[in-house]
Amino acid sequence: MYTPVVATLGYVLSPDRSLVLMVHRNARPGDLHLGKYNGLGGKLEPHEDVVSGMRRELREEAQIEAMAMHLRGTISWPGFGKHGEDWLGFIFTITAFAGVPPRANHEGTLEWISVDRVQELPLWPGDRYFLPLVFSSDPRQFHGVMPYRDGEPVSWTYNQV
Repeated sequence: MYTPVVATLGYVLSPDRSLVLMVHRNARPGDLHLGKYNGLGGKLEPHEDVVSGMRRELREEAQIEAMAMHLRGTISWPGFGKHGEDWLGFIFTITAFAGVPPRANHEGTLEWISVDRVQELPLWPGDRYFLPLVFSSDPRQFHGVMPYRDGEPVSWTYNQV
């Protein structure tokens, strides 16, 4: 039975879309993501829809309010969790927001990174497959499956609609 952890993952873009706000996960020694750069987001709470969950995570992690966001796609990550849990992520871009992000949050340093340089960062190995779709000018959504085993992706398939 497929009972994934449902989560959001958001990429906050600068007004000209040349920069993206990333968190450098460097604050908690036991963090599964330690040392990696990631978008903002997290697990959905009970009775919360994915848009509300993404908005809440942006407030908690970056002290900003999303004014415009777009669902770019979804990814099923079987076996991704620390103990092999399955995850299902809703991936958003945030193209307008109110507020000023702090320099850091409880997970690490918040940094504005050139979209062109994102692939050079220490990322989850699987991020390299789907991030080009997130930042693409192609307006179609992507919906993919990326099984993980021992912290590494074993395949990547997706459809665009």
